[in-house]
Amino acid sequence: MPRQLLRAVTRSCGDFPQDLRDAQLALHETRAASEQYAETLPWSAEPMPGWESDKQLHSNYISAKPDSPGYTEDQHAEVARFRARLLELSTTVSTYPFWDSVEAGDRVAARMTLKHAHEPAEDEA
Repeated sequence: MPRQLLRAVTRSCGDFPQDLRDAQLALHETRAASEQYAETLPWSAEPMPGWESDKQLHSNYISAKPDSPGYTEDQHAEVARFRARLLELSTTVSTYPFWDSVEAGDRVAARMTLKHAHEPAEDEA
């Protein structure tokens, strides 16, 4: 979203409440941590045998996965913790009473502005 539009939306809806900004930033950080954690996990949550596909038409690529031991109990618990926190933060941000003060036609743009509110302004970067 162009910076000019972000500034225009901010002017039209005012400043975001600090606790809404904090919840949005926590949502960004939690999603990033969840994705980073997911990269360390086996490809399957449950134990599964590995596999190899046939050669693809017009390609030499052969898709394959090694055996997956599945997630440990601790890994299942950590994934569940991330999902619960992401749901909590998403609900907090999307149902925050501030959105009632924004014109219906401006809410999507205001929401996009909030998603970038933690980024430094161009003149500060």
